[in-house]
Amino acid sequence: MKRKNRSDQDETRRKRDLQPALTRAKKSLGQNFLVDQNYVRKIVDALDLMDSDTVVEIGPGRGAITEYLVESGASVIAIELDRELVPILRETFAGYTNFTVLEADATSVDFTRLLEDQRPKTKDQKPSIKLVANLPYYISTPILQHLSTQRHLFDRLVLMFQKEVVDRITAKPGDSERGFLTVLVEAAFEVEKLFDVPANAFRPVPKVTSSVAQFRPKAGDAAGDSEFRALIGTAFSQKRKTILNNLKTALPDAKGKLERSGIDPQRRAESLTLDEWLLLFRNRN
Repeated sequence: MKRKNRSDQDETRRKRDLQPALTRAKKSLGQNFLVDQNYVRKIVDALDLMDSDTVVEIGPGRGAITEYLVESGASVIAIELDRELVPILRETFAGYTNFTVLEADATSVDFTRLLEDQRPKTKDQKPSIKLVANLPYYISTPILQHLSTQRHLFDRLVLMFQKEVVDRITAKPGDSERGFLTVLVEAAFEVEKLFDVPANAFRPVPKVTSSVAQFRPKAGDAAGDSEFRALIGTAFSQKRKTILNNLKTALPDAKGKLERSGIDPQRRAESLTLDEWLLLFRNRN
């Protein structure tokens, strides 16, 4: 990696500071740029980066987090959907040989192919590929579904969503917030909420608080299985109904399969634990 001296670092910051005059946040892309350096550092610290790591950043925006990522020495692959920001990012970080930016929609990126050259060369090498993102509300479900199917590529993910999304995906059995996304994420990751980020840490200032959470991939195949997603999706389709009423038209002998799994058919989907979902999935046929 080509490390920058102090004057070069100052030039990078000068270019980044000029970006608000060059680009405006787009409502259509849910853009709110993180500008509070305290929270930028906390997010980067949560990644625990070493210069031998590779880190994927989804939605670098104006590069507030990116600046600290490239300074860590890690190989940085940024994925940006906004075509106006891509050339600005390339210019801002042009002096770093450890930085690459791709214009792409992260919900359709094939991370297996993207990270092919970053994989460990032998079985003895521990993967050190991480991912960080500040994600708008509208992309939360599709990106988490996409990442759950390719989670085995990553050692750790640090993601920022609206607080209500993190509350939903960390909801415990019996919590009314528990739903399809909760179970899908719980099957795929160990999740730890790290901290909240106030609205005034962003420009433009959103109307909501955000939260940052750490995701560590789990083993197992259920989260990436379309049949598992279909099962929990159907079970949560009408949350006020019992799980039997939701499943009986889509799952043959739903009552018998629920009872064989030790699940009272009159319970609601939000009350089931992950272990109960996995047992029902195994007994679905």
